[in-house]
Amino acid sequence: MSQTVVEEVQAPAVPKKKEQRTSGRWLRRAPLLPALLFTVLVTQIPFLMTVFYSFQSWNLVRPGSRHFVGLRNYVDVFADSQFRGALLNTVVLTVVCVLVSMLLGLGLAILLDRKFTGRGVVRTLLITPFLILPAAGALLWKTTMFDPTYGLLNFVFGGDTDWLAEYPLAAVMTQVIWQWTPFMMLLILAGLQAQSKEVLEAAAVDGAGRWRTFLSITLPQLARYLQLAGLLGAIYIVNSFDAIFLMTQGGPGTASTNLPYYIYQRAFEGFDIGQSSAMGVVVVILTLIVANFALRLMFRTFGLSEVR
Repeated sequence: MSQTVVEEVQAPAVPKKKEQRTSGRWLRRAPLLPALLFTVLVTQIPFLMTVFYSFQSWNLVRPGSRHFVGLRNYVDVFADSQFRGALLNTVVLTVVCVLVSMLLGLGLAILLDRKFTGRGVVRTLLITPFLILPAAGALLWKTTMFDPTYGLLNFVFGGDTDWLAEYPLAAVMTQVIWQWTPFMMLLILAGLQAQSKEVLEAAAVDGAGRWRTFLSITLPQLARYLQLAGLLGAIYIVNSFDAIFLMTQGGPGTASTNLPYYIYQRAFEGFDIGQSSAMGVVVVILTLIVANFALRLMFRTFGLSEVR
């Protein structure tokens, strides 16, 4: 009899604890609600309007031409040879910049992981390119490095090569690599400094050389940091606009045009709101696919199974 009374008294405690946990979660999240509402207003509502316009045929130079066309804009986008060329340039730009900046960042991180006089100063100087605004960095390279008359490249190598006209995409990639290498370096350096010193000392005692230690111990330790650096770098580099707009304007012709710049041309130079909106939706979907892999990797890297 007494056991039954105890069970009846303790039974309602379970849902009460659940309610307390639920209310506690909402109390912790309440300060974030204004930021969430602001984010929705400035990102999601414009995106929904972009999706709406992508189903319309609307050119600003033809008043009254706006009408519903369904998926025709998307069909025209994938049938556009310039769009496919811009997509190819975007893939090449992203892959090359991520790989080269990652390799350079790895080399610099290994050097900075060693102790030497003035390491703090050198580290600060190497980080500086990442702290410069992308527009300022693009103008810096355009005027001081690639200028055919006064550029440092022609001064060092001789000649009067117009780098931006003859090698436009390579010039843009050089500037992007210069700016993103410090980001890769910082992430990889964090991975190097997270290594267990005892394991490295044990490998040295066992007679393992530097190259063997790097391949067998350091590189596996850095694998998740390299993956994270590559995915985060790809998310940002795929949306590069400043360097192309300020250095080459997508030219000569469309040699250095990527997707963000091509969308800008169609929207603000061609005034074609319908097709530019469809292109924007396609780019957002592609970016979300990459971002999804990046978020999954971040959760796995830091040991998070789910977001609570």
